[in-house]
Amino acid sequence: MFGLLIERYEGKLFHYIKRTINFPDQETEDILQEVFIKAYKNLNSFNPDLKFSSWIYRITYNHTISYWRKNKNNNLNLSIEDSEILLKTLSTDEDIADNLDTQLESESVREAINSLDKKYRDVLVLKFLEDKSYEEISDILKKPSGTIATLINRAKTKLKDKLT
Repeated sequence: MFGLLIERYEGKLFHYIKRTINFPDQETEDILQEVFIKAYKNLNSFNPDLKFSSWIYRITYNHTISYWRKNKNNNLNLSIEDSEILLKTLSTDEDIADNLDTQLESESVREAINSLDKKYRDVLVLKFLEDKSYEEISDILKKPSGTIATLINRAKTKLKDKLT
């Protein structure tokens, strides 16, 4: 039964970890394995009134951040692929980097996102790359939905400011 949960969430959580801390695949796989071990050990503490995906993402988020803190000499960097996805998702009627070629545009977005405070990066990744709802983000980050909405709006504004 737990194997089905691993199958269902393995790819999604792997990409989420990579987007949160851009470590090599081997390290990301190690973190993911530890996440599933923690989830298995704490399965009895799961509240069935909540979404399982929010619960497992919360465990993943906590463990990933703990791992990153232990290895602070490593950088938190968003990949170029994720930068391109965010640029497409966040672009407004006015194209932010209209005159730049695609590579420069992706690099600028990646640098801008990586320069944001962690709280803004986290909500952008969860909302626009992980496609989580405000309620799910609220459950994952343990912050009220109103705070999540505010953080997302501020993150988009700060990102736009950095890109213009």
